[in-house]
Amino acid sequence: MLNNTFTSFPFLQTERLTLRQLSVNDDKEIFALRSDKQVNKYIIGRDLSNTMEDARKFIDKIAEVVKQNKGIYWAITLTNTDKLVGTICLFNFLNENDQAEIGYELLPSFQRQGIMQEATAKVIAFALDVIGLKTIEAYTHVKNKKSLSLLEKYNFLKQENRNSNSNDLFVTYKLSTT
Repeated sequence: MLNNTFTSFPFLQTERLTLRQLSVNDDKEIFALRSDKQVNKYIIGRDLSNTMEDARKFIDKIAEVVKQNKGIYWAITLTNTDKLVGTICLFNFLNENDQAEIGYELLPSFQRQGIMQEATAKVIAFALDVIGLKTIEAYTHVKNKKSLSLLEKYNFLKQENRNSNSNDLFVTYKLSTT
């Protein structure tokens, strides 16, 4: 649970991107993300969206997580439009706000444009400078080269002998300020 309670959702902006709160109007894009085989290729155990109703239920679930201050889940949009192109989140806060996990996904037509790099840099800065996290962890599939490369770009270090959920298909990466 976040120690920092926000009076309003933390709206973030970069040169090209706006990171805003997820809304019910994002249902089509959330459905696209959560039902796309390419986006979900390396995610095991996720409940895929089979219908628009599934996507809406997911949005409601995320709204409750945010309301309860258990995570921050941003819709990534291009600054000149309000259309969601991906998501990025901080969740699983531990140790009185010292640590959290980061997760992200991007619609295939927006990949390879530096969007996730830009969003990740902004969220890492927010996590360290505003929330005061000391550690950010990420769990990714060992074959997800794009995610591995992104984490390494931001100085996340692979944690030897520490696979997430004791599953050899996933590896833990950690960014630590200590």
